[in-house]
Amino acid sequence: MVRNLVVFGGSSHPDLVERICNSLGIPQGGLYTSKFSNGETSVSIKESVREKDVYVIQSGCGHVNDNFLELLITISACKTASARRVTAVMPFFPYSRQPDVPYNKHGAPLAKSSSTPRTDHNYTFESVPPSPRSHSSMGNNLTNGVSLPSQRNGYFLDRDLDRKLKLKDQMWQPEGTGEINTGYKEWVAQSGTLVADLLTCAGADHIITMDLHDPQFQGFFDIPVDNLYGRPLLQHYIVSSIPNYQEAVIVSPDAGGAKRATAIADALGMDFALIHKERRTKYTDKGPTATVMLVGDVSNRVALLIDDLVDTSNTITRAAKLLKDRGATYVCAIITHGIFSGDAIQRIQASALDKVVTTNSAPQLEHKLALGNKLEILDVSNVFAEAIRRIHNGESVSMLFDHGAGI
Repeated sequence: MVRNLVVFGGSSHPDLVERICNSLGIPQGGLYTSKFSNGETSVSIKESVREKDVYVIQSGCGHVNDNFLELLITISACKTASARRVTAVMPFFPYSRQPDVPYNKHGAPLAKSSSTPRTDHNYTFESVPPSPRSHSSMGNNLTNGVSLPSQRNGYFLDRDLDRKLKLKDQMWQPEGTGEINTGYKEWVAQSGTLVADLLTCAGADHIITMDLHDPQFQGFFDIPVDNLYGRPLLQHYIVSSIPNYQEAVIVSPDAGGAKRATAIADALGMDFALIHKERRTKYTDKGPTATVMLVGDVSNRVALLIDDLVDTSNTITRAAKLLKDRGATYVCAIITHGIFSGDAIQRIQASALDKVVTTNSAPQLEHKLALGNKLEILDVSNVFAEAIRRIHNGESVSMLFDHGAGI
């Protein structure tokens, strides 16, 4: 029996909370969550947490925003109730895969200078760059090839032409893209720092998660973050469940996951292949297209797709089709976090995938009922339970990084 340890479970994944508590040999803490009629979240703690070590388990799946706010309120309630330490256990960390730049970089329009080249080369810090300026003395001949009428006292005689020239510069259209460049690049909100600050301000003293989509996300926190690895579990499955696994090929579905896939391939002495998607979009009569190519040989071999996260399953289903077209006899996707949102289940059912293996870091009951034997689930509750026990007792958790499959 572990003393002064309380484990609370949020509403995102009750089954995983129960499994973790059973592994620890302790009852689940009394926590009541509800919603008001207007959608506000209410949290009530049913037992004393004064001077106790509290762990709140909430995965970033399902109704992500509601679950995250519920986690923040629960952490704050525990700190207000004089808990000695509050640790947020988030098997799948939300908001860790926001895109950096969703827009394409086409560059700036080039202004056509006057036919007479400049020869003085007397540039100073006050020199004006050669860009169109309708009310600047230096911009008289820099109008993108459009001649200006005469000026009087700095104002155009033809005000309508002045307006048209300004619109022309602002609405530059890159060739072949069909897009209008207004000169403004949209600002993309980077939510990583905000999420880290919210958890810290709510009162979290420690974070436990697994396979962050971007490991650098840990740098947003001023508190300790234990990013447990799902790789040992995946390796254990390959060794124990794939016949003649050393003859199979580890495949990364994109360049971003190459490091993750090669780590498993090197550890097990297996061959590696990579699916590369050309990021430079080509515009054709049928619309924008991207070239996908396979680097490696999978002909007449078993292909194991390795990834950390599957949401819409578009990436892995397209990869499976390519692998089957290149001669793979069996395609199995092995992933850490199976979210399967939207029409992901229907995509998998109609795809060339023979099997999908994922962990229960997110609820999988409905997915299992829909996919049947095509979906296999690995249990991560023992890994998180052992991490909680070691952190509570002040022991090292580094052992979990290398030997998690043996727990």
